[in-house]
Amino acid sequence: MNKTTPTTPPTPSSASSPLERDVLLATDGHVATITFCNERRFNAMSLSMWLKLGDLLESLNQDPNIRALVLRGEGERAFVSGADISEFGEQRNDPASVANYDRAVSRAQGALAQFASPVIAAISGICYGGGLGLVLACDLRYASESAKFRMPAARLGLGYAYGGVKRMMSILGPAKASEVFYTAKVFEAQEAFSLGLLNGVESDVFSKAHETATLISQNAPLTIKAAKMAFNAALNGSDAHEVALVDEAVKNCFKSKDYLEGRAAFAEKRNPLFKGE
Repeated sequence: MNKTTPTTPPTPSSASSPLERDVLLATDGHVATITFCNERRFNAMSLSMWLKLGDLLESLNQDPNIRALVLRGEGERAFVSGADISEFGEQRNDPASVANYDRAVSRAQGALAQFASPVIAAISGICYGGGLGLVLACDLRYASESAKFRMPAARLGLGYAYGGVKRMMSILGPAKASEVFYTAKVFEAQEAFSLGLLNGVESDVFSKAHETATLISQNAPLTIKAAKMAFNAALNGSDAHEVALVDEAVKNCFKSKDYLEGRAAFAEKRNPLFKGE
């Protein structure tokens, strides 16, 4: 039998005061948790946070020990309330700085969308703008009953990149994505669930997300990664090269030691112990 991994969400690896802007990492077995910390501003993302998020995602994606990733905000008031506009006067005040900022956001969201293992969003409180962009780049999305969602770009006069609009449309469909974007209205958790944005509305969203990540981490990593490659290939338009890579990943599953272990565990009526080999 496999040893059961505790389902209590892990604590970030370093302490953070409500005044700090930071992105913290914690690990529990094969599950990593990234926490957005800017609580005074409802976990709004600063440029430094976008840069650190990109760094962490690229590093974690090279770690074979990580089989699932959870994203959450510090505290319960917000997941991410959007960009930290308090720094726009300094960080987004001319074409060069705007382009630099946009590159940081694009890099982080791209690394999240292309992350090799499943990513789960644990959403409590406010999830607006860039926060909604982050959760749309995740594979699974669970929210607290108090969660609120909004894409406010049309109320701020901001343009929204093609990749983000495409992702929203792929998940919600054109009609519902249009409603979210064009109206810029606030959607309560149950409304967001009805739209198809959420997998569930939970009384304890952080425990639910960690439980789900732990369950995923106990399954065959090569199978999970091949499936995610297939999902991303489909979302990207089923490019022939990407589909060929998926086919190769599927073949590797059948050649793996984990496939032998899965068959043996099934025959012996026990839980499999997968090693990603």
